[in-house]
Amino acid sequence: MTLPDASHDPVGAVLRALDLTADPSEPDTFEGLSLPQPQGRVFGGQVLAQALLAAGRTVPEGRLPHSLHGYFLRPGDDSAPIGFAVERLRDGRSFSARRTHALQGGAPILSMIASFQERQPGIEYAQTPPDVPDPEEVGSALDALGDVDHPMARFWAQESAFDLRHVDGSIYLRAGAQGSQGDQCVWARARGPVPDDQLLHRALLAYGCDQIMLEPVLRRAGRPWATPGLSMASLDHAMWWHRDVRVDDWLLFVQTSPSAQGGRGLGAARVFDREGTLVASIAQEGMVRVPD
Repeated sequence: MTLPDASHDPVGAVLRALDLTADPSEPDTFEGLSLPQPQGRVFGGQVLAQALLAAGRTVPEGRLPHSLHGYFLRPGDDSAPIGFAVERLRDGRSFSARRTHALQGGAPILSMIASFQERQPGIEYAQTPPDVPDPEEVGSALDALGDVDHPMARFWAQESAFDLRHVDGSIYLRAGAQGSQGDQCVWARARGPVPDDQLLHRALLAYGCDQIMLEPVLRRAGRPWATPGLSMASLDHAMWWHRDVRVDDWLLFVQTSPSAQGGRGLGAARVFDREGTLVASIAQEGMVRVPD
């Protein structure tokens, strides 16, 4: 079973997908549905966000996620429910650790461990963002793909819950020359309001970033998303939240790719809010295969 089409209310559809159902017969066990995808496979960012929310429902009140590390183990079927089993690893005086397995057909499709912390004082500093145009001055995915009649183009431009705006131009249909550094800056914002729940906003940041984390690998290789025969899949994901975040306000992803080899590529990102405050750091390795 999948959720309804997301084209009319993409943010609402994502929020419904993230609204997990607890299993009354099994403690720390939940179930979630998937948004339909053009290729019929569960979107990695969705299952990652769901796993984080499942873990967050088992920690003491007032503790928010500050880091997660996850491995995507198998492709998921977006027509079948996903089970989430949470293991309580530790509850300390300030930190809680949880492991979540996302399951379909009795097999894990994702394994994630996350750490949660109470709000505490400490040393305070952060990097600053580069000087880039404001999001209102940058073209959107709809500008780039609105006239393209293709399921993936419709997903990126209309059904995605996030408005994505590439400062140096998108790489949906074309990319720069091979050999560039692959750096890119992307403004992102949810296409509608999100309830004032910090755990939910942090989970939605995990959801949304999966759409663009491997783009610096493509940009550095001079390959657009539309490359014939391109095959990509997330392998693992690491994320650190430094400060509170709101995904329904503009966020700037400052991205790079330090390496690609063996059919794998590594993407990294620093995420800043509209005021220039560093709110998160992310790294993701993915399978990236292109035809010879």
